[in-house]
Formats: sequence, structure tokens, C-alpha cells
Amino acid sequence: MAFLDLTDLGGYRCFDHAACKSAGAEHAARYRDNRPFPHIMLDDFLDADVLRKVLREFPDSRGKAYFDRDQERLKFQFRPDECNGPMTRMLFAELNSRAFLGFLSALTGIRGLIADPYHAGAGLHETRRGGHLGIHADFPHHGRMKVERRLNLLIYLNEEWSPDYGGALELWDRGMTRAQHRIQPEFGRAVIFSTDRDTFHGHPDPLACPEGRSRRSIATYYYTAAVDALPAIERTTDFRARPGGVDKADWRVRLHNLKSDWLPPILQRRGREPLEALPVDPA
Repeated sequence: MAFLDLTDLGGYRCFDHAACKSAGAEHAARYRDNRPFPHIMLDDFLDADVLRKVLREFPDSRGKAYFDRDQERLKFQFRPDECNGPMTRMLFAELNSRAFLGFLSALTGIRGLIADPYHAGAGLHETRRGGHLGIHADFPHHGRMKVERRLNLLIYLNEEWSPDYGGALELWDRGMTRAQHRIQPEFGRAVIFSTDRDTFHGHPDPLACPEGRSRRSIATYYYTAAVDALPAIERTTDFRARPGGVDKADWRVRLHNLKSDWLPPILQRRGREPLEALPVDPA
């Protein structure tokens, strides 16, 4: 039985608002008390048949652009509007629905959550053999909507995934001294966690899955209205090197974020420049 059910309305499946709020409230204390930052792992989060249909609809990444740098390698992402499958489109609509926002608010205690119709950085994610995603704290603001990022939701789509393949989601302490949790990306498992400047996470070691396999997931992000005016130079994803010298720091991003944190607003406006980690074209 799934943690959250989707009711079939004659072909369209949707969440029930009351059931979602009840499920969220039931696990709120567990979410709040988890360390190193508020989070929760939920197995069998959605109906397995729904997720298998999404998996069958997963776009073919061959020949597509991908991230390929020291901090993130062989990572592909597809917005829902880039996916042709009806189950995929329906599920993302429901993950942005009032009912699901009610679940997240009851679970986390965060009121006024806002879904992202633009799916900035979200959608279907895939990392191929040899790829990785370094330990990082996520970008804190949505540049187009001018809102603050508060929550991440990940749902894994990896059937019969062996720990030997790697790809566990690591949650690091705020001082970047050690990983406090390693969560295997098993099929149907969801992870929800709060996002802040020091909520460091990732899967930093190269995947060792067999050829033809990859690490796949659903990712959606949630926001609240910004209390203060946002800086002209917006912070971007903050990658951090693990102790021991195994990772390379991204000094360009570090400098960019320092400008965002410390330059006066008038100088930020004059020195404004976009900074995006764009995927590369494999061709």
C-alpha cells in the first residue's frame, strides 16, 4: 500500500486534500527532529504502478545535453513539459497541487508554500555510470518568481538497485565534517528535506552501476514568498569539497556567492552578471 494514494477519477489520478494533510501531520515530529537538518525518508511513497509508468515514459537521454564538470558529471534533467508521457505530466501536476502542498505544509510546518510551474532545475533526473553530483547546498532563490526555496522532494525510480552501484544520497552536517546519513536510491523511496545555505547533500562518488543502468529520480522544489528584497546578484548552487582533498572547489561560484553576500546593493546592480551551470552538448 502506498504512503499517499492517488484517487482515479476516470483516467485522471489525484491526491485527496484531507488525506494528505492527515499523513503530513502524523509524521511532522519525525521530520522536525531528524538530523543534520529536517528531513524524512518514506518508502512506497506512491503507487508502484504509477511510478513504473513514469519509468516507461522516461525520456531517452542519448544525444541530449548534460552537466559535465568536476562538481556534477553525466547528469541529465528533463522538465515535465519535455516529457510526452501522460502519467508523467499528470503526476507533476499533482505534485504541484493544493492537496500535495497541504501534505508538505502539515509535514514541515512551513506555511504558504508555493509550487514552481516553471520547474527550475526540477523534473526527471538521470545520472549515468561514472557520473556524480557533488555535495552542495541548493540555489536559495527562484530568479524568475522572486521567491525563496524551502523544500526538496526526491522520488527514486531505480528497481533492483544494489548498494554496490553507489549513488546513495548523502546528508552532511552543517560544518561539512561528515555524512550523517546515506540513503539508498531505491525504487519508490521518497526523501523530503528543508533547504538552506548549509543543508549540504549529494551523491559525490562516481556511479558504478552496470552499463545500460542509470540513477533516475523525480525532483520537485517548493518555495515561499521572500520576506526581504532579493539581491541583484543571486546566489547559486554552493558546491563544497569533502574533507580529505578528494573534491575540487568551484572558485568561480564561490566568488559569485561572496559578491551576493557582501557587495552593497548599488554595486551588485552595476556588476550584475548571470551565472548558470549549463549542461554541455554531447555533440
